[in-house]
Amino acid sequence: MAKSTSPKKVDELSYEEARAELESIVAALEEGNQKLEESMALFERGQALMKRCNDLLEGAELKVRALSGGELKMFEEAE
Repeated sequence: MAKSTSPKKVDELSYEEARAELESIVAALEEGNQKLEESMALFERGQALMKRCNDLLEGAELKVRALSGGELKMFEEAE
């Protein structure tokens, strides 16, 4: 999280924003250049972002199910 401004609240992020921030956190943690406290803060934010992404995906799945009559159907390839 190299931004100088304070990050948005996790529950205000779109799926794309949350996923992008999560990817940057993973990269930062893989580098391992933070102090323990910073690493823990990044990890906690990453956990919250992962939950946000999961919740948004579940919500999208519910909408698709509702629109398709309650079941998900596989897309068929055009021949």
